Amino acid sequence: MESLVSSMKKELALLKPSDIRTFDEYASRIPGIIKFTMGEPDFTTPEHIKEAGIRSIQKNQTHYAPSNGTLELRRAASSFLTTKYGQKYDPLSEVIVTNGATEAIYTALTSILNPGDKVIIPTPIFPLYIAITILNQATPILVDTSHNGFRMSPEMLQEQLDKHGEAVKAVVLNYPSNPTGVTYSQEDLDKLADVVRGKRIFAVCDEIYSELNYDAPHASLTNSLREQTILLNGVSKSHAMTGWRIGVMCAPKEIAQELSKVHQFTVTTTSTMTQAAAAEAFGNGLDDSVGMRKEYRKRRDYLFEKMTSYGFECAKPQGAFYLFAKIPEGLIQDDKKFIYDLAEKAKVAVISGSSFGPGGEGYIRISYAAGMEEIITAMKRVGEYVRKSKGEK
Repeated sequence: MESLVSSMKKELALLKPSDIRTFDEYASRIPGIIKFTMGEPDFTTPEHIKEAGIRSIQKNQTHYAPSNGTLELRRAASSFLTTKYGQKYDPLSEVIVTNGATEAIYTALTSILNPGDKVIIPTPIFPLYIAITILNQATPILVDTSHNGFRMSPEMLQEQLDKHGEAVKAVVLNYPSNPTGVTYSQEDLDKLADVVRGKRIFAVCDEIYSELNYDAPHASLTNSLREQTILLNGVSKSHAMTGWRIGVMCAPKEIAQELSKVHQFTVTTTSTMTQAAAAEAFGNGLDDSVGMRKEYRKRRDYLFEKMTSYGFECAKPQGAFYLFAKIPEGLIQDDKKFIYDLAEKAKVAVISGSSFGPGGEGYIRISYAAGMEEIITAMKRVGEYVRKSKGEK
């Protein structure tokens, strides 16, 4: 009998396992390696949040929560978004608690895409959006933004709409960005909103790094295009809660009602006790990210100075915790070969830029969600690697 694999969903053949996780697993086997591979905060979850999770278990809150999330968490998330960014969503009908921002991305795209639809995705970008678009039998339209400071301009967006017409169902925006750390001003977002306003196009806005803006307040497309926007956020990055797996997805009531169907039939609900912890994070952890943000900024400044001094051209991050650096001449230019060489010879692990789509070729992504001592040691190793590779003494 022919292998049953050939009878599985055909789109799976178009995908390959995550480059990021594959290389991270490889690098983990190298003794003495310093890893800057994963978007994993090195901070621990604040104590008051952990205690809320523990109390929830002690109170035997171990049964199913409502599918869209506990009312306590939805209210806390709604209040947090309003207080921080002026984003107003009704906790009863416009907020859905998801299994991390990852499930929110899956639910949003699965809810809106039909076979043959197209999704405009500015790159370099976290590859999950591309994979989920393909799994939904839709076509990702990848827009290389590397020549425009890693931002999609209104002109670039309009060009794609003119080219692909009514087949475009959605545009994806992630800001501050993984992998570049670049973000948009409110003026930038207002101009992008003008391009799609009134068209049958959804804006899927992933703002999971909203609390990690260094140089200016967080801006959002929801301020200018709420009626067409599906907003994604959560506590993973802001409160160092990646393992708790809590995200939030917000949208106008009639859209949220449809999103909740995919959410319900995919995960039913998220963990009850982690929702209690997230409610504490949103409700009483308004300033939990301040110290983390200060430390990330210090790391950013140090890394930027060191990497540019070694000849790497870098987009200075305005948020998140990633540095996207162009490999200088005189070193291996194939970024996938470069990261293996760097790991083997310098014992420093980073991610290849091409893993994030067009415009990432010849770049590397450094996640500085790591301790300062590790960063200082790694930069010494990178400097020595560069000198030896260029034949310098």
